[in-house]
Amino acid sequence: MRVTGGVAKGQLLKAPKSKHIRPTTDMVRSAVFSLLADAPDWSRALDLFAGSGALGIEALSRGVGWADFVDQQPQACAIIKDNLRKTGLSDRAHVYCAGVNSALGFLKERYGIVFVDPPYAESQVIEMVLKRLAGSTLLTESSRVAVCHASRTPLETGYDGLVRIKVRQYGDTTVSIFMKEART
Repeated sequence: MRVTGGVAKGQLLKAPKSKHIRPTTDMVRSAVFSLLADAPDWSRALDLFAGSGALGIEALSRGVGWADFVDQQPQACAIIKDNLRKTGLSDRAHVYCAGVNSALGFLKERYGIVFVDPPYAESQVIEMVLKRLAGSTLLTESSRVAVCHASRTPLETGYDGLVRIKVRQYGDTTVSIFMKEART
């Protein structure tokens, strides 16, 4: 697995050896960033279910100012920190070794881009995470939420004020991009 764009392009990333972690392929990661190209706020990113940290590291490499990573497995957290050191991006990131539900309760920053990429076996948590994000102060009206999920598990077009604006399928992975609904 390599970083596909930006200042760390070509750097190899390690991935945890676990049946619970499904690293996002280089092709899908590259597609996610194509779908996010028009996102207006690249100041801060949040990588939930971070695994190897590939999505957040890719965001940092492509110009995001700061990234927070959340994963509950200590092995994954250690690998994310190692990947950040290896790519020279550690000074613009923080790794929270915590469950996503817990992190959504204590994080206070506002994020322009949020990645939600749980293991396919846990795809039922996506709805809960999207509803929590929609009701939180972590998003602004310019934020984008990129969700990678199993193609066999389609998502709704909206969740409590988050609306899907783009969807693309890449084999057994679908990428859905959500944003906050404008309040009138």
